[in-house]
Amino acid sequence: MNKKIKTLLIEDSGFMRILLSDLLREDGTIDVMATASNGFDGVLKARDLKPDIIITNMVMPQYDGLYVVKTLMKEMSVPIIVLSALHRSDPKIYSALQEGAFMFLSKPAKSEIENGYTRLCQVVREALHIEVQRKEADIAGPHTESGVTKSHRQFDIIALGVSTGGPKTIEYIVSNLPKDINVPILVAQHMPDLFIESLASRLNDTSAWRVSVLQDGEEMMSNRIYFAPGTANIRVARNESHAPVITFVNDVYKEFNNPSVDCLFESIAAVYGPRALAVILTGMGKDGVAGLQKIKECGGVTIAQDETSSVVYGMPRAAFESGAAVHKLSIQEIPDFIIRRLYTA
Repeated sequence: MNKKIKTLLIEDSGFMRILLSDLLREDGTIDVMATASNGFDGVLKARDLKPDIIITNMVMPQYDGLYVVKTLMKEMSVPIIVLSALHRSDPKIYSALQEGAFMFLSKPAKSEIENGYTRLCQVVREALHIEVQRKEADIAGPHTESGVTKSHRQFDIIALGVSTGGPKTIEYIVSNLPKDINVPILVAQHMPDLFIESLASRLNDTSAWRVSVLQDGEEMMSNRIYFAPGTANIRVARNESHAPVITFVNDVYKEFNNPSVDCLFESIAAVYGPRALAVILTGMGKDGVAGLQKIKECGGVTIAQDETSSVVYGMPRAAFESGAAVHKLSIQEIPDFIIRRLYTA
């Protein structure tokens, strides 16, 4: 008989404590060993009981979920799942993930409760699996590279390659990332130039981000979103002061041009190496796969959107099946994954 996952639930609402406890226990693999009604009591119980997983509400009087994460991440290695009715782009959620929380999940809707809220149970099992792998790696021995604490940023650029179905996909990611992420976001979207200009202008007006279409020779700044134009392939380079700048090139690529995702990703691999995170999103064809492979070979983080959430599962399928994309995630999971990986290796 497999050992059940020892779970501590911290939730100020008595109704939600009972509801979530029942849903978790019904899963059969999870043991809700204790509950707490506030962050202070939750921390005391975590110290005493040493659970495998902690699930905490974010908004609670006096001692909230952020207190739980900040306090326990300094004392023990335990995955903490944050539940909240707050939007995932809320600064409190971003702070919790930055401090080391494993994942953020929205409080369940009525339909999710009726279906057993299987997403929470799935995340509990994923969290335990990853924690076991991490501990096994620690036992195997230290990494040869110098260690980086969770307070240090793990990469310096986010790059997105996308084609059919891109505008809504990009809009979702943009609206679910905090605008103070402190890295530039670079997007290569397969569309005619006028449509790219229109998309960038709309996102600039409707989102919290400053969004624009790149100009030749433009120096990139953090906390900005840049679209490649529909009139050229682009590369990232370094100027004399080592700042990242964009250059327009006449290189022609097999899969797609103006803009070519492969062209962009290859240059990002060369300039940023392991400090890059790149995502292949919905679209037809194979553009971006070769460039994503180069980023992977340099030690960067590589992601492909999953089939269910893709409008067209062409580019992401090719990226994942070729091995260029290490992670396959739904569009709903990608923003949280980016935030979590930004500060945790």
